[in-house]
Amino acid sequence: MRFTHPRWASLAVATASLLVAAAVVTGFARSERQQNEAIAGAMSGGDPARAPDLIRRYGCAGCHTISGIPGGDGKVGGSLDGLRGRVYVAGVASNTPDNLVQWIVKPQAFSPRSAMPATGITEAEARDVAAYLYAQ
Repeated sequence: MRFTHPRWASLAVATASLLVAAAVVTGFARSERQQNEAIAGAMSGGDPARAPDLIRRYGCAGCHTISGIPGGDGKVGGSLDGLRGRVYVAGVASNTPDNLVQWIVKPQAFSPRSAMPATGITEAEARDVAAYLYAQ
């Protein structure tokens, strides 16, 4: 399309610039998310893509706030957002992938009076959930 009036040509250039900028930002956000997921998967040995279904199945979102999970706005337990940057898991164990996985599988092994229930989640499933939480 050819714009002969300077105002329209200027508007077309501005619009094209905005579209390019939006594409770059979207691509950057996507690659950053993918990079976080790859790092989290390597850390935990899990697949963050499998976690949303597991988080819903085991009821994690009923007690915890978890970004990206529909209904993940529970207030019983702490928010799980930003977990990768924390020093401790549940305030009782060093924040390592193995400790997080074991906490998810059997929290009473770390804290016998914990309100977090043993849900029956397997270690492999807990690794997927850990990968998801570390990727956020």
